[in-house]
Amino acid sequence: MPGKPLHIAWLGPAPGEDGGVPGVASDLLHGLAALGHRIDCFFPAAKANVPTRLAEQANITITWGTMEWHWDRWYSRARIAAFVSGLLARSLALLRLRRLILDAHRRDPYDVIYQFSSIESVAVPPALMRTVPLVIHPETHSAGELRSLIAERKLSLACQSRRRFALVMGIMLVRSIVQRARIRRAALLVCISSVFRDHMVRDYGYPLGATVVVPNPVRVERFQQRSTPPPPQPVVVVLGRVVARKGIDSVVALAKTLLERDVRVKIRIVGGPSLWSDYTRLLEDLPEENAEYVGSVTAGEIPGELAASDVLLQASSYEPFALTVAEALAAGVPVLATSEVGAIENVDRSVAVSVPPGDVDAMADALVKLLERLADAPAELHALARAEAKRLFTPEVVCAQISAALEGLLERA
Repeated sequence: MPGKPLHIAWLGPAPGEDGGVPGVASDLLHGLAALGHRIDCFFPAAKANVPTRLAEQANITITWGTMEWHWDRWYSRARIAAFVSGLLARSLALLRLRRLILDAHRRDPYDVIYQFSSIESVAVPPALMRTVPLVIHPETHSAGELRSLIAERKLSLACQSRRRFALVMGIMLVRSIVQRARIRRAALLVCISSVFRDHMVRDYGYPLGATVVVPNPVRVERFQQRSTPPPPQPVVVVLGRVVARKGIDSVVALAKTLLERDVRVKIRIVGGPSLWSDYTRLLEDLPEENAEYVGSVTAGEIPGELAASDVLLQASSYEPFALTVAEALAAGVPVLATSEVGAIENVDRSVAVSVPPGDVDAMADALVKLLERLADAPAELHALARAEAKRLFTPEVVCAQISAALEGLLERA
């Protein structure tokens, strides 16, 4: 239990129950409330259903905003229009929450304002920041996305029009400038990995001493532990969006390399494009002999995908965390990832192998060795992977670290 229960104003996206950022929000809110902290949530969306465990938690209250954004309207029929209109609608709804947050503080003062997921939220009343410390807990930053777009411009232009690419670049540039200014307001920056922290310190000039590294949580019980040895043709799953910075070109090259080496393996790519990036055209070069693209699946289907896989591959060139890595470990599935993937930090290297981004030969070599170890001792590696997920990513572990960081912040104030 915390030394002093805190009163927290929570800003961020609406929570959910099936993983992703909404699932992380639910795990954090439930875990912090279970520690005794009182949390007033301010969500920009119009009223929606929340997970039962949050609705029944006495320490959590919810205030809804006015954002009503819908698919298949004039502003959301095209992907890039949906991306831009969604940003605008959310910003307007957040602005309207300012007065509600300030009124709530006057009735019952807050100890901390906790801004989850985004950096440039406009919901925080400027007057409040003079007396209440702001904590920002981002899941990504636009400077990293922008850097990836620039580095991969040839790939991006091969997959989409120059006009769309230029528009996305412009949006990311503006957001990077705004985020660099906004992040300076934070008294504490909660970073989901040290590699992500180092990027933000370098890109935005944020002081290293005002950061704390805490990984994203995963409810291990959502996943059934893999317990069988790999089949004659093991399945390597690539789970996530087929977009910039995810190393899709490396995945295609890896499939070809493994085919040339006569390595018996099946690469299964699961996921779809985002509103602002679409690399699915690159998958047209996948060799049919050992690779398949199955498209998007729902969040509820991810546990089943992992249960049917032997290794998770995360080939990203920029990846603040990668929740799918933590989920794979929770399912007892070992991981092959690049050194830019934040979620593999502190994980036993027997079940989380690291290679340099873009080094396809290193990926192939590491995958072969990992599959050999998996064939020799499947039960041992499956159990170790799940044990690592429990050690590092359970909500109880993560929320205890965040609670301690908040208490330390207030003690120093």
